[in-house]
Amino acid sequence: MELKKLKQLPEFIRFVMVGIIATIFHYGIYFSLQWIINVNIAYTLGYILSFFANFYLTAYFTFNQKPSWKKAFGFGGAHLFNYLLHMGLLNFFLWTGISKPLAPVPVFAIAIPVNFLLVRFVFKRNV
Repeated sequence: MELKKLKQLPEFIRFVMVGIIATIFHYGIYFSLQWIINVNIAYTLGYILSFFANFYLTAYFTFNQKPSWKKAFGFGGAHLFNYLLHMGLLNFFLWTGISKPLAPVPVFAIAIPVNFLLVRFVFKRNV
């Protein structure tokens, strides 16, 4: 393993930890609401609420940086793309017949690695 990649490993582990917390929070809200409101609305509410916690945890814990408005906008842009990816995949998996409670699982498996790359770019560029 290259030295540069070895140094990035703790960062990736912290990102995974924050991602797990945000994903559990997101899924918990979705799971609770999907029984009583439209699944797209339930998923969106979970995404939005987990977004705020995710931003601060990502800044302070994952990348050890102070949040800034520039990073917030970059993070928001990355998450807008990620949200659209989530919604497209969620509806695709629902369309294929996966049950509402389980449909987010493959969505998370695909979207989380994409999100890591986007968010890392936002926090690692010089802004």
